[in-house]
Amino acid sequence: MDETTPGTVRPGGRTARTRAAVRDATLAELARHGYQGLTVENVAERSGVHKTTLYRRWGGPDGLVVDALDLAGEDGWRPPDTGTLAGDLAELASQVYGTFTDPAQAAAPSAFVAAAFDSERAAAALRRFYADRHTRSAEVVTRAIRRGELPPDTDGEALVRAVTAPLYFRLFVTREPLDEPLTAQAVAAAVAAARAGVFTSAGGA
Repeated sequence: MDETTPGTVRPGGRTARTRAAVRDATLAELARHGYQGLTVENVAERSGVHKTTLYRRWGGPDGLVVDALDLAGEDGWRPPDTGTLAGDLAELASQVYGTFTDPAQAAAPSAFVAAAFDSERAAAALRRFYADRHTRSAEVVTRAIRRGELPPDTDGEALVRAVTAPLYFRLFVTREPLDEPLTAQAVAAAVAAARAGVFTSAGGA
């Protein structure tokens, strides 16, 4: 394994600090200029890391985005635990709503989505990030099954995707406004479908 390839190892010391500085600079530049305006030169200036190093280790703007996403996937995020399936899914949906409707938060994650349309490397990194998030989020379904709220063979990741898919459709496909009532509707529809067995192996047949 090439230890200079971002995201493939968990480096420590100076290497980790450099990677974190580059990640922070990349996020700041994405928030300010979007993916189309992301340049190695600006990230170098903001991070204090020479552009020669950036080109050698990250390759270019899409490499910077890939590593920022890979680092985001190494965080300690856990899904909410409100005590009910509906409450947990509502909180998950609320986090998506808050992230993409708050101007202070939305720019960088929106730029990640834009990057995925232009770069297959960025698209693969985005898929890895969301696959990890869906796997972690499926814990709310496991808990609901233990409480007797759902059929035992409910597919947790499919249910989580069903909650968030209508939100992302409005945000990035139709560009329609997203509000809290629509978010609540998406949760209610997914919960009703799950309780009816739609996300079990028999329901999906």
